[in-house]
Amino acid sequence: MQSEKRLILIATAFTLGFLTIAVPLFAASKETVLHSFNGNDGANPYAGLAFDAAGNLYGTTVGGGPPGGGVVFQLVPGAKSKWNEKVLRTFGYVAGRGGSLLSADVIFDSAGNLYSTAPDGGSYGNGTVFELTPRARGKWALKVLNNFHNTKDGDGPFAGVIFDASGNLYGTTFVGGNENCNEGFGCGTVFELMPGANGKWTKTVLHRFDGTNGYRPFAGLAFDGAGRLYGTTHNGGTKSGCDFNEGCGTVFQLTPGAGGKWTEAVVHRFGKGNDGANPYAAVIFDAAGNLYGTTYYGGYGSGTVFELTPGAENHWTEKVLYSFCSVAGCPDGANPVGGLIFDAAGNLYGTTLLGGTYASGIVFKLTPGANGKWTQNVLHSFGEGKDGVNPAGGLIFDAAGNLYGTTQVGGAYCTANGGYGCGTVFEITP
Repeated sequence: MQSEKRLILIATAFTLGFLTIAVPLFAASKETVLHSFNGNDGANPYAGLAFDAAGNLYGTTVGGGPPGGGVVFQLVPGAKSKWNEKVLRTFGYVAGRGGSLLSADVIFDSAGNLYSTAPDGGSYGNGTVFELTPRARGKWALKVLNNFHNTKDGDGPFAGVIFDASGNLYGTTFVGGNENCNEGFGCGTVFELMPGANGKWTKTVLHRFDGTNGYRPFAGLAFDGAGRLYGTTHNGGTKSGCDFNEGCGTVFQLTPGAGGKWTEAVVHRFGKGNDGANPYAAVIFDAAGNLYGTTYYGGYGSGTVFELTPGAENHWTEKVLYSFCSVAGCPDGANPVGGLIFDAAGNLYGTTLLGGTYASGIVFKLTPGANGKWTQNVLHSFGEGKDGVNPAGGLIFDAAGNLYGTTQVGGAYCTANGGYGCGTVFEITP
C-alpha cells in the first residue's frame, strides 16, 4: 500500500505539473518571483501560503531539503523588496522526521504555533498531523500530534487542518477508513483531534466514506455558522463515470449530533453533464451561506468554478459560474487544482494548473455581473522559465490587495525534476 500511495501522491501533487512545459516567458507581467527553490531549501510547493502578524510568509514543499521529504519554510520581507527564505524544518521518510511529501497549507494558533499534515511517513508510514513551535534563536520544535496507524484509522492526510472555536483540529485522509471500500484500502475519512492533558491529542474518526457518498477527499474542510463541516471528494458519488469509472466526486456536509456522532449528507454529486467533475480543492462560503469551489474536469472538459445555493430541506442548487478552456488553446486556463478566495468586492480569485498563453497555468479573477453572469480576467499567464510553471495551490491577499501563491515547478533551475526547476513563491500586484 505504501508504494501505491506514494505513486498516487506524487502523480497528484507532483507530476501533474509536468503535463505541459511551455515556451519562452512573456515580457509584460505584473508578477514578481519572491523566491525560487533550489532543492536544498525545498522543492515543488503544492499548497498555498499563510501570513503571520508580522507579514512573513509560510508554506510547505512536497520534496527537497535533506533528506528529501519536503520542508516547512518562512519568507521574510527585506530591503529593496527582497525576501529571505529560512527552512524551519526538514522532513523525511524515516521515523522521527514527522512525515514526508508535505502537500498542505499551514495554519497558526493564537500563540503563533504552526500546524499542518504530512500524507506519508511517520511512525507507521500512513502520515501525520504535526505542530511546529517557535523557540529561541529562530529554532522551531517539531511535535507529532497524531501518527495515522492503519487503514481503519485513516491513511494519507493530503490536505491541511482547521480549528474550531474550542481549539480542536479537523481534517481529512484521502484513503483509509472503511476497509470494505477501495479493495480494502478505504475511501477516506474525516477526523477530529482534541487537545488534552500533558499535551496529548486524541483522534476520533467522524466519518468513513464508502464510495457512494464520496471517495478520496483530497481537500480540507470548512465550517458554516451552525458548526457543520463541508468538503469535497475527488471521486465517488456515482458508481460510474470519470477517472476509470471511479465516480465524478461530491460536495458533502457533516452535521454534529448527540454523543459526538456526525451525520453525513451529500450536498452535490458531480457528473451530470457539464456541471464539473473531480474536485481537488476545498469549498468556501460567501456571506449569504452559498458555497464556491473548483473542479479539475467537467464544463468544457478542463474544469469549472461552481456555486452551490442552499434551499429547503437541505437541497442545494448548483450553478457553473465559469467553464475553463472555452476557446481553442485554453488561453483562459485549464484544470484548477487549488481553491478560491474572495476580495471585499465579492470577486473570486484562483489558479489553474494548465492553460493560459503558454499552457503552464494562470492566475484568474471572476467578477459577478448582471443576470448572474461572471466575467473572467486572466491576471497572469505563467510561462516556461523564471516566473514559475504550474500553480497548484490557492492564493492569499495582503493588506494592500496583492496576491501571493506558489508554482510547482519553474523558477531558477535546479538539478531535480530533469532541470524543470523546483518551483517558486510569487506575488501579483494589481
